[in-house]
Amino acid sequence: MNKITTDRPFTSKDILYIFIWLGILFITWTFMHGADKYLELTPEALGKYLPVKWFLLLHITSGGGALVLGPLNFWKRLQYNTKLHRVVGYLYLLAILCSSLCAIVLASTTAYAINWAYAFSLQVWVSVWITATFIAWWLAVKRKFKQHKDWMIRSYLITLAFVVSGLLLKTPMVAGLGNFEDISPTFFWLGWSLPLYVYELIKAVKLKS
Repeated sequence: MNKITTDRPFTSKDILYIFIWLGILFITWTFMHGADKYLELTPEALGKYLPVKWFLLLHITSGGGALVLGPLNFWKRLQYNTKLHRVVGYLYLLAILCSSLCAIVLASTTAYAINWAYAFSLQVWVSVWITATFIAWWLAVKRKFKQHKDWMIRSYLITLAFVVSGLLLKTPMVAGLGNFEDISPTFFWLGWSLPLYVYELIKAVKLKS
């Protein structure tokens, strides 16, 4: 089980999964590319983030790592190699730990330069992110793998919400709803709470069927 099975043929599901992962990789690259200006490390480019520039950069890079690593945890072909699956899982956990701790710093400092609602929505968001990921890890340690998978899905839905919310806020339709300061907290809440709600609904329907 710990040995990679090279004789296992690729199925259509494997190919579909690779395309989905490549799509997530592209979305992650697009999202992170929007933060290229911060790499100049100048006061003009960093603005309010200048005092916490290293927290910002670590938050972005490790968050991108979590986005890319997350789907690999669900690929059944990779799960056949339990050692590799465990390594990917711990790298995902480490990426979230780094990104979320930096997010706490940012949400407790520079976020208040926007407004209180913006900062508070981020603080709740990152708290839910840390909690869901910790529970997923703890269940894996306890070898409760079915519950571990459920909480890993929740963790990744919250991880993916950072990109989805960020990209939505840049679309002309959403941007036309009002100022960023006014509308961003609403989309931050929707970004993670709505996917989690839909996921729980799907689970409930499956249990009844």
